Amino acid sequence: MRILYVHETMGVLGGAESNVIITSSELKERGHDVALIYSRQTSWRSGTWDHVFEESFRFDRTTGTDELEEFVESFRPDVIYVHKWSEPIELLEYVVRSGYPCIRMIHDHDTYCMRGYRYHPLTRKPCNKPSGLHCVFPCLANLERTRNGHLPIGWKSYSSHRKQLQLNHDFDEFFVVTEFMRQQLLLNGFESARISIMPPVPRQQESSITSSFSNRNLIVYAGQIIRGKGVDYFLKALSTMESSFEAAILGDGSHRKYCEGLARKLGLSARVHFRGFVPQEELMACYSDASAVVISSVWPEPIATIGLEVMRFGLPVVAFDSGGIRDWLIDGHNGFLVSPFDHASMGKALDMLMVDKAMARTLGDNGRNLVNSKYDFADYIQRLEKKFQESGRSRRVSLEGGISGEDGHCRTVACTTAL
Repeated sequence: MRILYVHETMGVLGGAESNVIITSSELKERGHDVALIYSRQTSWRSGTWDHVFEESFRFDRTTGTDELEEFVESFRPDVIYVHKWSEPIELLEYVVRSGYPCIRMIHDHDTYCMRGYRYHPLTRKPCNKPSGLHCVFPCLANLERTRNGHLPIGWKSYSSHRKQLQLNHDFDEFFVVTEFMRQQLLLNGFESARISIMPPVPRQQESSITSSFSNRNLIVYAGQIIRGKGVDYFLKALSTMESSFEAAILGDGSHRKYCEGLARKLGLSARVHFRGFVPQEELMACYSDASAVVISSVWPEPIATIGLEVMRFGLPVVAFDSGGIRDWLIDGHNGFLVSPFDHASMGKALDMLMVDKAMARTLGDNGRNLVNSKYDFADYIQRLEKKFQESGRSRRVSLEGGISGEDGHCRTVACTTAL
C-alpha cells in the first residue's frame, strides 16, 4: 500500500509525533510505502524522519495548493491518514475533496472545542456541550492567551473553527483513542459507523523492573504541572493521608511555583519533592521503588498514556475519573477511580495502598496483565494495517461503482480528477 501521512510537525516533540514515527516505521518494514506532508520541522531527531519518509512535502501558508496537488498526485496514495492538523485549513479542504480515502486521527479535543482542552480555565469545570455559539458566549473560548505576541490575549475565529469542524465531518473514517472521545464526536454529530477506537499504543519495552513496594511508601506523579493536571488537588489529597509516605513530582510547568507554595502551606515540604523533568534512568528508578502512581487530572484526559506506561511496571494507579481514563483504569481492579476534585477520597485510596502492600501488588499485577493484553503493540499495528487496507479496497470499489464507501456519498467527479 501507499500511505500518505499528514502531520503538523516533522521531528519528535511529543506523544503524537512519537506515534507517527513508530507506526510509519513499522508499516514501512512490512513493505508499505509511506510519505509525509507537514507544516513545520524541528531539529530534534528529524534525521530519523528523513530516513522513514523518503518522500515528504512541506505545506504552510507560503505554499500553493497546486504544489500540494502535484505532490499528492505524484505519490498516488491508497489512503491519506491525517494524524494531526489544524492550519492551514486549505490542506483539509483539499484532502476531503481529493477523492482519495481519507482517515482522521482524533488525538485530543481540538476538533470540536475552540479551547482545545474541554474545560473552563477559571472554574476548571468540564464542558459537556457540542460546539456552538455558547463557545463564544459565555465560554469566551474565542479569546486565548498569547505568550509570544505584543498583547497577552489573542483572538480565535469562531467561523474558522466551525468551517474546520464541518470539513472534519467529511472524512471517510475517524480514529479516536478512547470511548470517551467517541462519545464526544457523537455529541458533535459525527456518524457512529465511521468511528473506530484506536488507542496509540507505544512499543513495549522489555523490562524486568518490578516495584519493590518498600516501606518508603513512594507515590509518584509524572507529567506537566499545569492547572488542568490538578497537582494542587494531589497535594491536598496527600495532606489528608494518615500513613507515612514520600511523594516525587516529576515534571515542570506554569503551575509549579503555585504548587510548591501550596506544599509549604500544607506542611508537606519535607515529604514532597519537586524534581522537574528527569532522565529516563531516574524515572525508571522511581518506578522501581514506588507503591503507587497518581494521575490527578481535572481536565477531560483523552486517554492519559502515562497510565499505560506505569502499569507495565506493575504499579497500581489512583486517578480522578476524568475523560478517557476509565477505558483502562478499572476501579478496584488495577487501581482506584475517584470523583474529580474529591481529594479526600484520593487520600483514602492512597492510604489503603500504603498500608496494604499485598493489595497494591495484586492491583499492580492486574494492571500489567491488562495493559499487556489490551494494549499490545503488535495487535495495534495489525489493526491499523487492516484499516488502511480496507480503505484502499473501498476506493477501488468506489471507482468501479461511482460511490465512496458505505455512506453512499458520490465522489465520481473527485475520483476522476484525482486519477
